[in-house]
Amino acid sequence: MTSAAEQRAPAGEPAARSGQPAAANGARRAVPPAPAVWPGTPTPLGARFRVGPDGVAGTNFALWAAGAEAVRVCLFDERGRETQAPLTELTHEIWHGFVPGVMPGQRYGYRVDGRWDPWTGARWNPAKLLLDPYARAVDGDFALPPEVYGHVRDWPEQQVADTVRDERDSAPYVPKGVVVHDDDDWSDDRRPKTPWADSVIYELHVRGFTKLHPGVPPELRGTYAGLAHPAAIEHLVALGVTAVELLPVHQFAHEDHLLRRGLRNYWGYNSIGYFAPHAAYAATGTAGGQVGEFKRMVRALHAAGIEVILDVVYNHTAEAGELGPTLSLKGIDNRGYYRLQDDPRRYADYTGCGNTLHVVQPQVLRLITDSLRYWVTEMGVDGFRFDLAAALARSMHDVDMLSPFLAVIAQDPVLRRVKLIAEPWDVGSGGYQVGAFPPLWTEWNDRYRDTVRDFWRHALPDVREMGYRLSGSSDLYAWGGRRPYASVNFVTAHDGFTLRDLVSYERKHNEANGEHNRDGTGDNRSWNCGAEGDSDDEEVRALRRRQLRNLLTTLLLSTGVPMLVAGDELGRTQRGNNNAYCQDNEISWLDWSLLEEPGWRALSDLASRLIALRHRHPVLRRRAFFSGRAHSADGLRDLAWFTPHGTEMTEGDWYAPAATLGMYLSGRDIPGRDERGAPVVDDSFLAVLHAGDRPTRFVLPGPPWAERYEVAVDTSREEQAGEPGTIHPAGGEITVPARAVLLLRVA
Repeated sequence: MTSAAEQRAPAGEPAARSGQPAAANGARRAVPPAPAVWPGTPTPLGARFRVGPDGVAGTNFALWAAGAEAVRVCLFDERGRETQAPLTELTHEIWHGFVPGVMPGQRYGYRVDGRWDPWTGARWNPAKLLLDPYARAVDGDFALPPEVYGHVRDWPEQQVADTVRDERDSAPYVPKGVVVHDDDDWSDDRRPKTPWADSVIYELHVRGFTKLHPGVPPELRGTYAGLAHPAAIEHLVALGVTAVELLPVHQFAHEDHLLRRGLRNYWGYNSIGYFAPHAAYAATGTAGGQVGEFKRMVRALHAAGIEVILDVVYNHTAEAGELGPTLSLKGIDNRGYYRLQDDPRRYADYTGCGNTLHVVQPQVLRLITDSLRYWVTEMGVDGFRFDLAAALARSMHDVDMLSPFLAVIAQDPVLRRVKLIAEPWDVGSGGYQVGAFPPLWTEWNDRYRDTVRDFWRHALPDVREMGYRLSGSSDLYAWGGRRPYASVNFVTAHDGFTLRDLVSYERKHNEANGEHNRDGTGDNRSWNCGAEGDSDDEEVRALRRRQLRNLLTTLLLSTGVPMLVAGDELGRTQRGNNNAYCQDNEISWLDWSLLEEPGWRALSDLASRLIALRHRHPVLRRRAFFSGRAHSADGLRDLAWFTPHGTEMTEGDWYAPAATLGMYLSGRDIPGRDERGAPVVDDSFLAVLHAGDRPTRFVLPGPPWAERYEVAVDTSREEQAGEPGTIHPAGGEITVPARAVLLLRVA
């Protein structure tokens, strides 16, 4: 057998190769006669059903494929038989045509002809059926047999396998796009439009949230319809959250290494269809009904006052690197869609997933912004959280806050009005950009996460960092007109330990992932409270529940936008797995039976109580940073910090080892006015956070700060007392229990 290197064609010449003799592949089935194709139009991109010339109904197909030599749209009937229709019109690098008689529900894909020359980045292969990047619904799931790879996957010389073209037809093994017609104008929908400062985000997984919910009918569990069910929404409303942040719902594919181990990609950070709701989450089937089902879910959440934010993955696709499958963009125009290295055979990888979309290219930027606008205007969503957003902000190589992507978003009349959240890092050089994104953007603040975790495991050398994080992270965000709500504060996220596991495990336990516990971070900043994993020791269990109350209370009292993870308020555990991306089972699904246990029910009640307290008190959700200066003659400042002695902290106190911090929030000096122009006035609060393992004395600040204090929250208590709470005189000394938060209202 000749090697791939011996078969190599000179650059610039087509080279069609197969890993097996043609006879071994078998003859391809006869293709039915092509249907009539009228010229159509180059816009909009994708497959759009409409009425054409002379009132004839059909579908307009338009595909950007700049370097291609020919494009055929392939139509499939219910038995999988394929009919090909050539698109012969080419306008501004867009191949297009109108096919009369193609109706909604029609399954389709593309075959794109061109040069096979991986050494220059050209990877066209017409044997591979390609998913339309603009498909609005997808029928079927991605398996990854050898036929779906553009190269010969099992070529004996693997170092050059990606240069050998595979001639086998992939159509029987890949999903198809579905023509969708929907003229919904959303006239009956009312978006909540919750201001950023008033927002409380709840990160959840569409499937995992309802998969075990006893109040959701079995046939709806794990679906968009399940999340729209009154039993699911009831919990969200009772908790008080204002927005759900859905883990990826764009159509995604499962990685080969997971399928070979009998696992699946559960989180969904492996997108392949940026316009299509993931079909596996639809109760109404995959023939296009998933689009309407998703919209009904959004309407139901909006009716309950809850916004919908999508976690979106525009930084890479499921096609991976040069050894990955050919599913869509790689076969349409590999050089146009992906960042390539100086050796164009290889992909630039700033994501750790094999490839990176080349967002500097106009057509890629158009794909992303068209997708974003579609989800806002036609699917009704209220915002986006951008996975590895630093990769999108790269110009040619470096992260650039004046990059085309950020510039386009800033001026877009649709997108600049929705909620925009950056995960402000990627895995490339210079990719950590926390605090660097421009106005309009909020950011996941991992420095908040790490600081709060360290404080409550008593691992901070001093309390300087904690002061910044509690008060809105002004050291990161007080520039360029940004506000405290630029910081999305979180202690846990989908990636990492759950809140319960954070206080139950000091080491990751990811053996179920099949990677010998090598995956997942080792930097968890967790403390197991004296025993690794589940414990029958009631003292350990009680301490863990107290630590959970401390973490939740800290999060919901901090200035900024709090984000909770679904199930943390229930005491959900992943049994120490801190990278459950491939666990589509009880490890990841919410266990609603926890609400039947008094200890976990009390935790959920506390979360609801804290969120309600936050909604009632504007001093806890400020729209501007604290000044720390006196605004009245009595010398009372909007923010003050106190030592356990009841004295204001000095510069030396910030640098001294300490486990206790007092934070005074003045409700008299809240900047801004209400909707009627009146000053905003609120109660004042003193929060005392004590991470030490022994009780401590704390002197309550006297006048002018207060005359007396009323206990509003005491995390040392399993059950929170009803109001009014215990009254303490100002200037008096109180005992703060070990590892506890006291929130006192100035009476």
